[in-house]
Amino acid sequence: MAMQAARRQNVRLPPEVNRILYVRNLPYKITAEEMYDIFGKYGAIRQIRVGTNSDTKGTAYVVYDDIFDAKNACDHLSGFNVCGRYLVVLYYQPNRAFKKVDQAKKQAELDKMKAKYGLSTPEIK
Repeated sequence: MAMQAARRQNVRLPPEVNRILYVRNLPYKITAEEMYDIFGKYGAIRQIRVGTNSDTKGTAYVVYDDIFDAKNACDHLSGFNVCGRYLVVLYYQPNRAFKKVDQAKKQAELDKMKAKYGLSTPEIK
């Protein structure tokens, strides 16, 4: 155990590796208990969030206590077959997740400023 901990300290992980995994292509009827059974084999899990809305169904976030457990789970479970569906397991990247939201917010703010000052830009065809 001490040897494994010492080995982990010397390992450099890529910058995209994260404790939080984003899982897509889940069966809609999957339960949290089934998620714990699948992902719990690779380490201690802090939290699992399964999407329930119409736009988030089939997705989940899995938060591990240790980054090495998350890496191991991502490596082994990407492409894993669950109820006839192959899982897509990715590292959560907040910059990418909020990029579209930020763009929409900036566009709305820009339109508001244009309306306030009576500016218009020519349409690009």
